[in-house]
Amino acid sequence: MTVTVDFIFDFASPNAYLVHRVLPGIAERTGATLRYIPCLLGGIFKATGNQAPMMAFAGIKGKLDYDGLEMRRFIKKHGLDTFKFNPHFPVNTLLLMRGAIAADADGRLMDYVEAGVHHMWEEPKKMDDPAVYAEAMTASGFDGQNLLERTQDPAVKAKLAENTEQAVARGVFGIPTFFVGDDMFFGKERLGQLEERVAEEV
Repeated sequence: MTVTVDFIFDFASPNAYLVHRVLPGIAERTGATLRYIPCLLGGIFKATGNQAPMMAFAGIKGKLDYDGLEMRRFIKKHGLDTFKFNPHFPVNTLLLMRGAIAADADGRLMDYVEAGVHHMWEEPKKMDDPAVYAEAMTASGFDGQNLLERTQDPAVKAKLAENTEQAVARGVFGIPTFFVGDDMFFGKERLGQLEERVAEEV
């Protein structure tokens, strides 16, 4: 039996990048199929009243320092030495996520995801700048100008909004979030639980 893991995804989250690099190992070990669902993290936050950790925990002594420590441990454990924190963070990922919808329509979502994570978290750039975005995507084998133009397509805008609304309806409040059927798992810290749940279905 093939199990599908839905990954609610936005390039805005460094943790989404980190789990993107770890998920293939889970899929290989369990035989699961990964399905990336592009959503807008800002839209999820707005709909749920959530905030980015750097805002939500800014007044809590030690919390952000610990989050940084936990991230460094995760990076070390999984050998993710290609990760570089984006100096332009937080980056508005509206262009990137609309582009993901367009690429998905072309059957190239995973190629696009690879390009997006590279330009956000490996060779980080200011990807909310339209010119930078178009140039980066062209360098990664896409027609960057065409993608940029398609980010204004009403159908592309509507599909991203629909994905985001559906994610919120499923209980999503942040990213990275995963689903196995109706069972939800939030955060890179839950990957062990996610893999155990998948194994139950195999």
